[in-house]
Amino acid sequence: MANNIEVKELLDAGVHFGHLTRRWDPNMAPYIYMERNGIHIINLYKTAAKIEESSEALKKIAASGRKILFVATKKQAKEIVAEKASKANQPYITERWPGGMLTNFVTIRKAVKKMASIDRMKKDGTFMTLSKKERLQVDRLRAKLEKNLGSISDMTRLPGALFVVDITREHIAVKEAQKLNIPIFAMVDTNSDPRQVDYLIPANDDASKSIDKVMTYVSDAIIEGLSERKASKDAPKKDAPAKAEVKATEDKPVEAKAPKAKPAKATEAKPAEAKVEAPAVAEVEAPVVTEDAKQEEE
Repeated sequence: MANNIEVKELLDAGVHFGHLTRRWDPNMAPYIYMERNGIHIINLYKTAAKIEESSEALKKIAASGRKILFVATKKQAKEIVAEKASKANQPYITERWPGGMLTNFVTIRKAVKKMASIDRMKKDGTFMTLSKKERLQVDRLRAKLEKNLGSISDMTRLPGALFVVDITREHIAVKEAQKLNIPIFAMVDTNSDPRQVDYLIPANDDASKSIDKVMTYVSDAIIEGLSERKASKDAPKKDAPAKAEVKATEDKPVEAKAPKAKPAKATEAKPAEAKVEAPAVAEVEAPVVTEDAKQEEE
């Protein structure tokens, strides 16, 4: 990923623009390069390093099979986050954050199941047995649930990580993730406290170009992790025939050696039978023959 992250691309996208100096958070000082015209400028070399670090961590989470929940409710980030999250096949929240989305996940799942039950009603014809007023109410409820929870309908358990755009605006989501010890990844501007997140990306979280650029790197890393997971699942199936061939080749020499051992035993046993006439010689030579036979068998 490090080779793909170009500082010039980040510069062209306006990732380096921070907030006004009077609105800054002192904890962001290590990531600020300078001040110009009353605006803080973010150090893009540190941004590139943090994007690489976050991308590697997200890639591992995706490869493990866990979901990453994207959260961005501000106007300029909604469509971009929805598009990139859908591309990476991950859940996202771009409307109002439903309170208790993580801490009261069981109730949220009930609402999602309610949405699924309405869909079943429409398929099996039960919906048409309702009165006109009831049908209208059910349709409104379905539309409301789809708007708020439609993107997380496939999320059957708590996410493995949270990716937030603007932690100041999404402070409720951040607090819920902190309570449940869910790793938090976030785009953090100069007016936010970076200590609230586990993996921060110092960047301009207000401009759509900046959000799009960072989200592109992040989504690509997740897609890469998913492809690695798929490849690792397919690998054992391909190796199975090869192992069977190796087993067959190992078994063949064992079968070939078995017949060879019998003639050796027979040739040495014949002289012992021929010397029955001389009892003294037979008594001396018989033990020697049996010992040699035992050594060959061993």
